Amino acid sequence: MAGLQEAGRLGIKPFEEAAPVELRPNWTPDEVKAVISAAYRQVLGNEHLMESERLVGPESLLMRGIISVREFVRAIAESDLYRQKFLYPNFHVRFIELNYKHLLGRAPYDQSEIAYHLDLFISQGYEAEINSYLNSPEYLDSFGESIVPYHRDFQVDHPGQRAIGFSRLLQLYRGYANSDRAQGQKQPRLTWEVARNLATPISAPTSSALSGAVGGSRGDVYKLRVIRSASSRSAVVRQATTEILVPYDQLTTKLQQLSRSGSKVISVTSV
Repeated sequence: MAGLQEAGRLGIKPFEEAAPVELRPNWTPDEVKAVISAAYRQVLGNEHLMESERLVGPESLLMRGIISVREFVRAIAESDLYRQKFLYPNFHVRFIELNYKHLLGRAPYDQSEIAYHLDLFISQGYEAEINSYLNSPEYLDSFGESIVPYHRDFQVDHPGQRAIGFSRLLQLYRGYANSDRAQGQKQPRLTWEVARNLATPISAPTSSALSGAVGGSRGDVYKLRVIRSASSRSAVVRQATTEILVPYDQLTTKLQQLSRSGSKVISVTSV
């Protein structure tokens, strides 16, 4: 947990001071309205929601006690609204980063997490990707059925957390008043650090809320060691390890291509 002075400087003080929003038994109409507002704010990345965009049906089901907070969160994340705001405009890896942030309250910790979800999304589709977070033991242990997801890694005191998560999440979060779409960031933010298993340098958000520490340089070149599966047309079924040189600005695209082809990246190093 950051100190009060550091929390204010980094722009995370509201999260340091706020308690998780929970729908407790015998709730009042005002309490369920607060839960609905908190769920929209978290899952939509602090994006402004117009009245016409509200999910009237799921809201009604929650207010009548027919569905849980977790199912209301699922309804938002599976909606066309969420797809329009975060799936369609972004690269797949950026979409996965935002799913981690919105639904698990943290950033991806390492390349294996990104690779798993990229493969899941490509092979099984959108709903499988969303449900993999909401049905996970991590979600249930952290939020259960009644707590709205929140940014957990700003307070490193929960089971299963990793200290590197603080700097990872800070890279995805650029101020309490800033929304994930307002950043104009369609490329993933964490590719370089996650691929090399490095912690992201910590810097305070600027007034533009667009800057921050960005690992790597556009002139850098990286060597990928890749295990490629044999072609289905080949008479010999074996795997081959190859090395590929990739410029920094093509790294995300190449990782996506390799994942779609069934290849496995086993290391990423700078050259």
